[in-house]
Amino acid sequence: MYRGSVPCFWFLRMRLVIGTALMLAALSPKLGHAEVARVELHPFQSTTLTDQEFLIGKKEGKPVILAGELRIPTLGTDRLPAVVLVHGSGGVSGYVDDWAQWFNAMGVATFEFDSFTARGIVNTVNDQDQLGRLAMIVDAYRALELIAKHPRIDPERIALMGFSRGGTAALYASLKRFQRMHGPTGLAFAAYIPFYPQCGVRFIDDEDVADKSIRIFHGAADDYVPVAPTRLYVERLRKAGKDVQLTEYADAQHVFDWAMLKTPLKLAQGQTARNCQLEEAADGRIINSKTKQPFGWNSDSCVERGVTIGYNAQAHSEAQKAVRELVITVLKTK
Repeated sequence: MYRGSVPCFWFLRMRLVIGTALMLAALSPKLGHAEVARVELHPFQSTTLTDQEFLIGKKEGKPVILAGELRIPTLGTDRLPAVVLVHGSGGVSGYVDDWAQWFNAMGVATFEFDSFTARGIVNTVNDQDQLGRLAMIVDAYRALELIAKHPRIDPERIALMGFSRGGTAALYASLKRFQRMHGPTGLAFAAYIPFYPQCGVRFIDDEDVADKSIRIFHGAADDYVPVAPTRLYVERLRKAGKDVQLTEYADAQHVFDWAMLKTPLKLAQGQTARNCQLEEAADGRIINSKTKQPFGWNSDSCVERGVTIGYNAQAHSEAQKAVRELVITVLKTK
């Protein structure tokens, strides 16, 4: 059916996949912290939707082939629990790989995928409009669909963990409405672990989340993605009877779990919606709740620039303990 056009498309697609795979390999200090039995690089199909297209349930957008790194920590044939890791606005950064190695040391497999490189994006720190924030939820669902078929992965014990932009994806991937529209049939994440997600948008039916554990971790001193909107959302979810917990760490800034940031780093041009109140309109548009006008990162006056990221050793250690407890309880590992 595609005779004649396939070779060109195939070579273009494989160039994207190989480029992404090489990038992931360069970023990962593979056996620096935890030895693993096997590392596999997997391409997988996703689609690029705008936030409005995502919210109205459009299935097909611009096709894209992403790549991810699957790390199998032990030898054997038994099925292992796994965690899918979703990076933030800086792309696949070192702290995401640090978490992968930390999970591997517990005997948990990890799948760390790259939403940016195949889409021609380096990072979205200074321009968040390059990619709709909800598009990464689709990527996470496709990643789940992929690794659930792997002979070494237990499809019933796959958790989703994300950071900042990826934390937003990890949180809202729990919405039943989104799962019905974009999720894989018959599959669901066993738990959701968002780190410092943005909760400044009120989505339609956003209290109807999966009946799974949701554990959110946030710094109280975060000036990039302030915790206050997350508190309000968590309060609504708890009133709805959902299994959700928010853990805040005093004096902790954004990306408090990246040990490389011993000295806080100021991002002068980093965009932040910290003073924006947003909501989903009936037609799927994200609008400013005050002005009722469509929201855009480069057009709305509520968007500001100038943010800080920095490490907090105590918060990082305490978050690791809490995540370990969740993994032992929910993913049934030691």
